[in-house]
Amino acid sequence: MADRESLLAYVREKYGTSPESLWPRQPRYVVLRHAENGKWYAVLMNVRARCLHLPGTGEVDVVNVKSPFAPDMLLSGVAGAFPAYHMNKRHWISLALDGSFPEEELYRLVDESYLLTR
Repeated sequence: MADRESLLAYVREKYGTSPESLWPRQPRYVVLRHAENGKWYAVLMNVRARCLHLPGTGEVDVVNVKSPFAPDMLLSGVAGAFPAYHMNKRHWISLALDGSFPEEELYRLVDESYLLTR
């Protein structure tokens, strides 16, 4: 199951990326960016379930990635995929890190986002 820690380990090993916290009031909100150009390729956040129109009062860890397939995934009703939280919903998508989104597909989309934002 892909969770926050396994995703951070993946990008650290594959891209040498360390998470960067930009918001003191939201220490679990971190960006992953390219070392060469400083562009973000992913944002990890913990958001309230209701913000994603999920039942419950807790929080869900999500990662936002850039993907040309974002609209198709949302229209197809892919489990664990949501309109991007606090990002451009046409080009970015939020993916749940709670096991509902397939781990292999998650890493593929992170890789794609990395390439798209170079």
